[in-house]
Formats: sequence, C-alpha cells, structure tokens
Amino acid sequence: MTISSTYASTIAAANASATANAAKNGTAAAAATTTNTLASLTDNFNDFLSLLTTQLKNQDPTAPMDTNQFTSQLVQFTGVAQQINTNTTLGQILTASQTQQLSQASSLVGTSVAFSGGALPLQNSAAQVNFQANTAESVQIAVVNSSGATVQTQTVNAAAGANTWKWNGTDSNGAQLPDGSYTVAVTAGGTAVPFQSVGTVTGAEQVNQAVQLQFGNTAVPYSQIVSLGS
Repeated sequence: MTISSTYASTIAAANASATANAAKNGTAAAAATTTNTLASLTDNFNDFLSLLTTQLKNQDPTAPMDTNQFTSQLVQFTGVAQQINTNTTLGQILTASQTQQLSQASSLVGTSVAFSGGALPLQNSAAQVNFQANTAESVQIAVVNSSGATVQTQTVNAAAGANTWKWNGTDSNGAQLPDGSYTVAVTAGGTAVPFQSVGTVTGAEQVNQAVQLQFGNTAVPYSQIVSLGS
C-alpha cells in the first residue's frame, strides 16, 4: 500500500467520525469534533509530507517511482490540503453560528420562557409548570431540591389538554423555601406526563461551546427552549 492510500484511509475515517458525531450531538459537538479532527488531519498531513519527501530522497535512481504512482500521490496531497482548508472553514462557520445564537439568547433576558428538561427555577417565590393531560385525570407533581430531597408533592385534578400548575415555593409543611434551582416530575398513574417549566431569563452564557440561558442560578441549554411567554 502506498503512503498516499494509507493517509487517505486515515482522512476518510477521521471525517466519517466527525460527521457522525456532529449529526448525533448537535452544534457544540460539531465544533469540538471539527477542532479535534482538524488537529488530527494537520498532524497526519505533516507526517505524510515527511514520509513522501523521504521516499523521494531515497528512491533508487535506476528505478524511480512510477510516474502514475507519483501523480496519484500529488493528487492525494492536494486533496488533503483542501480538506484541511474545508475543515478550518467549517470550524469558523460553527463559531459564527454559536456567536449568533448567544446574541439571540441574550436578547431574551427579561422574557418569560417555557423549556423542557425537568429543571424548575424558583424566582421571587414563584414557579410554573405547563403540562398536557390526555384525559381529565389526577396528576401527581413532585418537586425535588438540589440535594435530591423531595420538598413538595401535590395531586391536582387535570383537565384534558393544556394545564398549568403554579408553585409558591413552600414545602409540604408550608415552610417557605429559598429561590433557586429545583427539578420537577409530572406523572399520572405512574406514567410520565409531558410538561415544560416556565421561568424568566436573567442571563445567557456559552459553556463548553454550548449556549445556556440563566434563570437565576438555574442553567438551561438553549436547545431546550420550547416557546416564549407563559
């Protein structure tokens, strides 16, 4: 196997992995994967140049490299350079996309937002959950604090369709709990009921190449935003 064919296989494998991971995990993973793949391509590219140069220097003058083989390696050489440039451009596009997303997220500060994921921010002693019931039924709602302790459980008579549950931040004994980050679960007869939490955005930041919205000290990925308004 020639140097070029070996290196071409390495490139194909690296790019296949980058594409699969980006598709699976979204923009943040795509940016991280592109960066790692580009570094790998660059390292292997330098190795390829070194090997090709050594091969040319040490070839038998009486039996030089076949012209077709050499041309093929030069074509591979050009393809590798183009691939590195393409990956660099892709990384720049993803970075620009993240910057734009952060700008959009920052514009939501002060806005009421509904989001999925189970986080429940208690802000100014108030929190809200919107959920969908298939039929008129009893629905159980449980709120858990950051230590993993269940602090509030309620059973509500839900109507078929859209429902809203509001929490004033008191525990099961009626004591007022501090504002902060809680989680919530909504079930009916032991089966999970689709729901979204509602909170007011207080900030936005980029963490590990992913944009997050802040609801006080509760962080929610931008990708979990379902709708604006309560």
